[in-house]
Amino acid sequence: MARKLGTAFDKEGDGDVIITDRPTPRPKDASTLILIRRDQAQPRVLMGKRSGGHTFMPDKYVFPGGRVDTADGRVPSLSELRDTEHQKVAHKTRRKPRAFGLTAIRETFEETGLIVGRANAFPGKPATDWQKYADQGAAPCLAGFTMIGRAVTPPYRPKRFDARFFMAEAEDVLIDERPPVDGAELHDLQWVTLKDALALDLPNVTRFMLGEIGERLKQSDVGALRPPFLRWTAGGHSQDRI
Repeated sequence: MARKLGTAFDKEGDGDVIITDRPTPRPKDASTLILIRRDQAQPRVLMGKRSGGHTFMPDKYVFPGGRVDTADGRVPSLSELRDTEHQKVAHKTRRKPRAFGLTAIRETFEETGLIVGRANAFPGKPATDWQKYADQGAAPCLAGFTMIGRAVTPPYRPKRFDARFFMAEAEDVLIDERPPVDGAELHDLQWVTLKDALALDLPNVTRFMLGEIGERLKQSDVGALRPPFLRWTAGGHSQDRI
């Protein structure tokens, strides 16, 4: 059986459910990329709407992202995460930190058609899930990524993720100026200001991360602020800084 539950992550009455007839699933590692454009008066972020058929956050506007694949950690890259970001991502995880950044690149390409990287021959033989990306004449780069947060889906959801949120400047990390293309995972893809983004139907964790972006856009060094870590403990919802 399942019942609705409002939490710090989800809005009351938004239709989210928890499961009570089986053990809560273990969170799967995931990664999200928040691209920032500064070519207009106000900075804009790329967001899209999830399909209504999804069991996880249906019809919500989110940033591109998805689950980490085992092969992502082995994909060669022209540059790696900066030491400061590597240390943040490595906090309480056994997976290679670079895997999260590479997942963000792959998922952004799969969900939006946008290519994060450099125009370059792919270094080495691409893994199966990276072949279409490699066919674009691109190679991944991670140096422009800043980790801005980590959030674990609350317990008793049908699907749970342990997601790292990265921020990057679109003008620096995208290979070209092609527009995003709607796909099966995300549609209504659009570049929106933070104010307009907050008016969309958002998961609360996405709304929270928009606040983190806003704080960083006020800083000369976007990596100076410690990323929040949102999760559930035996005592309930926990929020601290990495």
